[in-house]
Amino acid sequence: MTDEPDYRIPAGGGVPWRDLSVEERHRPAERDIEITNIETMAIAGNFTWGIVKIETDADVYGIGETFRAESALDMAERLIVDLEGENPLDIDRLLELMNQRYTGSGRIGQSAFTGIEIALWDIKGKVLDVPVYELLGGKYRDEVKIYCDTHGGESLGQASSGDPREVYTPESYAQAAREVVDEGFEALKFDLDVHTHRDVDTAARRLDNEAISHKVSLVEAVREEIGYEIDLGMDLHWNFTTETARRIGRELEPYDLAWLEDPVPPAQVDAHARLTDALDTPILTGENVVTASDFNDYASAGAMDIAAPDVNKCGGLWELGKIATVCDLYGISLAPHNISGPIGTVAGAHVSATIPNFLALEYHARDVPWWDDLARRTDAPDDPILDAGYVDLPEGPGLGVEIDPDVAGEHLTDGSELIV
Repeated sequence: MTDEPDYRIPAGGGVPWRDLSVEERHRPAERDIEITNIETMAIAGNFTWGIVKIETDADVYGIGETFRAESALDMAERLIVDLEGENPLDIDRLLELMNQRYTGSGRIGQSAFTGIEIALWDIKGKVLDVPVYELLGGKYRDEVKIYCDTHGGESLGQASSGDPREVYTPESYAQAAREVVDEGFEALKFDLDVHTHRDVDTAARRLDNEAISHKVSLVEAVREEIGYEIDLGMDLHWNFTTETARRIGRELEPYDLAWLEDPVPPAQVDAHARLTDALDTPILTGENVVTASDFNDYASAGAMDIAAPDVNKCGGLWELGKIATVCDLYGISLAPHNISGPIGTVAGAHVSATIPNFLALEYHARDVPWWDDLARRTDAPDDPILDAGYVDLPEGPGLGVEIDPDVAGEHLTDGSELIV
């Protein structure tokens, strides 16, 4: 009898945790490998892109990407305490181990776990000499459709020193839409939560008729410019009451939107459900929902028409696949949220290719001219990763891409060191 506590049992009691230790190995020598180190670096893109590198004793390493890099990278490096000596091929077990030992770590934890998990898939693909999509079940499509986040049109980054309606104009939205479509994209979205006249009470989350009319004018101008054959989404960034979101949605019904994104705060499942029921326009949400269980809550409540799990913070590619399965049971498509660099985008493309109910994957870095230079395909180094609105799946082992150290070195954040 011992007085030492059993750390496998949560402090609050309940069902004991699984014992996830592995004391015997039964793999052949070429697959009997161990994790030896975790390194990270931060790239200053339009957001900070967090890169995770996992090294092994087999002269094979993997790379992944995290969301919210500033916080998640620190946690990712600390996970070496738990992962050193483990076999990187045991991806599902190691992901459960991290979730089990860091229960309650929240979105930062999920982001860190995702970066680790993507790097583990990269290792596994390299060890087995197959692309990641093969490990995730094989593909439904060779090319993954990308939709372009077009932000606030040509007004992106401009300060509003006067009337915001003179900055966020129908002309600026139409111009950006034309440019994006001419670049080959067949789907795009805009931010529709931009400022209108200055006396709107933003804390109240409610808009008056004048403000709503301004938003309608932006959508109308885009449709007049690009027509109705292009998928067009609008993002409200959780900013409105149910009443205002409903009024906006009804005013936009004639413009046949592909979706209206995040109309109300993310925790308001019932509000999402009321809007989904009230509007013909599909409601898309999910970038702040991070597990298959959470997505099941939304789907079962009728709170979404299209799900948007974030590629780099939902817990990993395996979890994203589980989310897709849950959504498929309810007839819900996936348009994964993605604000990452090329590593996270390629990882998202691999899992998107394996999902039957896939719609499109987000691309959020049109304003970063060196985005496509940061990484190169290993199967075709001279070919771009993103071309004419599609990612042609890399066929190299693992993710099938590697980071260009020269480009990465030019764009490191202050204090970050090159690791590739």
